[in-house]
Amino acid sequence: MYPMAHHEFSVAVDLVILTVDADVLKVLCVRRGIAPAKGRLALPGGFVLADEDLPDAAVRELGEETGLRDVGGHLEQLATYGHPKRDPRGRVISVAYLALVPDLPEAVAGSDAADAGWFDVDVLLGSSRRLAFDHHRILTDGVARARAKLEYSPLAAAFCPAEFTIGELRQVYEAVWGTELDPRNFHRKVTKTPGFVEATGRTTTRQGGRPAQLYAAGTAEALHPPMQAPEGCG
Repeated sequence: MYPMAHHEFSVAVDLVILTVDADVLKVLCVRRGIAPAKGRLALPGGFVLADEDLPDAAVRELGEETGLRDVGGHLEQLATYGHPKRDPRGRVISVAYLALVPDLPEAVAGSDAADAGWFDVDVLLGSSRRLAFDHHRILTDGVARARAKLEYSPLAAAFCPAEFTIGELRQVYEAVWGTELDPRNFHRKVTKTPGFVEATGRTTTRQGGRPAQLYAAGTAEALHPPMQAPEGCG
C-alpha cells in the first residue's frame, strides 16, 4: 500500500456563460481589478469556500463579480482544469461550468472585478492572449460543448424566450455554429423532429412581416434524428 500524498492546493470555479445577442454569440467576462492579471479580461469565477458545494460557489462568484444572481437558463459542469502552472498564486484546480441564458441581463462589476460585460466569442477566441490564465482554453471547450449539444439535444431552446419563432431558433443555431442555414430546410427539420418544439397556437409580428407561429420547447431530451451541423461550421 502506498502512503497517501498530501499536497497544498486550492479549488476554484470558473463560468462560461453564453448568450445570443443580435445574432452574435457572446460570453460574460470580467476585467480583473487585482493581481494577478490585473486589467485583463477573464471568465467570472473564484475560490471555493471550505464549507461550500461547487454549484453554490459558482452561483456566489457569479453574483459577487457580475451582480447576476441567477443565470436563468441551462447550467452544467463543463470540465476540470488542473495544470500546475495555470495560476501564478499556486496550485489551483478549477471546475468550470457552462451556462446558456436566453437574454442579455446587464452585468455590474463587483468584488475583485473592475468591470463586467458581454463580449463577442469569436473576437476572444481569435487570440489566445485576450483572456487571463487558461480561460481561452476553457472558453474554447465551452463553445465546443455548446456547438456539439445543439446537434443532439434541444439545448438551443435555452437561448430563446419561453415562446419563440422557428426563425429565432434558427438564429441561435447560426450564431452558435457560426454559419447560415437554409430557412426552409431548418423549419422542416425542427418541426418534424419528435418532441423538439410544440406549437402554442399563438403568433407574433416582433420580427416584422407576416405573423409568425410561436413555439415552446418540447419534451424531448434528445433529438432523433440529430440536427447535423454543416461541415466546417465554427
